[in-house]
Amino acid sequence: MIADRLDVLRARIDAAALAAGRRPQDVELLAVSKGHPASAVREAMALGLDRFGESYATEAVPKLTELNGTAAQWVYLGPIQTNKTRLLAENFSWVLGLCSEKAARRLDAQRPEGLPPLQVCVQVNADGDPAKSGLAPDRLSAFLETVQDLRRLTVRGLMTIPRKAGPGEEGATPPAFEVLAELFAKHVAAGHDWDTLSMGMSGDFEAAIAAGSTQVRLGTALFGPRPARTDARVEGEDTHHG
Repeated sequence: MIADRLDVLRARIDAAALAAGRRPQDVELLAVSKGHPASAVREAMALGLDRFGESYATEAVPKLTELNGTAAQWVYLGPIQTNKTRLLAENFSWVLGLCSEKAARRLDAQRPEGLPPLQVCVQVNADGDPAKSGLAPDRLSAFLETVQDLRRLTVRGLMTIPRKAGPGEEGATPPAFEVLAELFAKHVAAGHDWDTLSMGMSGDFEAAIAAGSTQVRLGTALFGPRPARTDARVEGEDTHHG
């Protein structure tokens, strides 16, 4: 079943990239495995996927332990609680959603010396949605200056989650995508060595690719519906990442 969904998704990603005048290989499919068992991750790995997104640190760690020794790379998605930073620093390769200097400094201090620097994307609340985490676009430059001295973190780019489309807006490109793409291009032109513009999920990834996304975060569209969680908001408010 995952194989069939993956074939469809890859065809859609390729078509969206080509329609935008881009190379399909320049768009990564990040498999959002949160809420799904290790067996689903193994099935996805057998199909060639190797990077997986998780949003609930305490739920993810047993899964990571079970799959230790495989080629899986783990990406944390979502708001960062300060009491979870050690789990993230010790177990994940990437963090998408950094927007707090305090969290950045804790991740830097707690990243084990034996591991490569933690790769991070800064989350920008590109459309001012009060229900979402992230920096306001005009605060990004100042934030980057505050974390530039952290040697155990490497900023790789930006990510965003657009606000939910309102009546009559279905199918339109979310304004957040265009705002973030412009912000990304501005900072790359200013000398930031970034390669990751993470935007687009199961319901809007083709619009994100058209706007310039280099990484789409696909969970439900790839793995199917997630089992219901009664505590889905325990570790952060941005529960929709794929």
